[in-house]
Amino acid sequence: QVQLAESGGGLVQAGDSLRLSCVASGSSLSSYTMAWFRHAPGKEREFVAAIFRGNSNTYYSTSVKGRFTISRDNARNTLALQMDSLKPEDTALYYCTNGRPILSNHRSVDAYYTWGQGTQDTVAS
Repeated sequence: QVQLAESGGGLVQAGDSLRLSCVASGSSLSSYTMAWFRHAPGKEREFVAAIFRGNSNTYYSTSVKGRFTISRDNARNTLALQMDSLKPEDTALYYCTNGRPILSNHRSVDAYYTWGQGTQDTVAS
């Protein structure tokens, strides 16, 4: 059973950067596709980025593409999300998750198994 723990959130100004980390325990991350989702007040949980197992291909939502970078370190069993040029609309609780989605459903919450507690990212204008 995989357990996930996110960290790295905080309060920043628009235009700043943050780096989120997710540490896994209980199982190796190398056999999973890993992803970040976020949940803002009054909105549905939304896909942010994914990195597939094996080929490490990455995918991003339109709203963060070019600003965020997802990466994984299988040796350290960690996942990261580098967030640059942050905007107030990036304010949300960020979650990491693992799963074995296919290309057509990798943006769906239903394709993933385990969720961490989340880390809050607040971007002030």
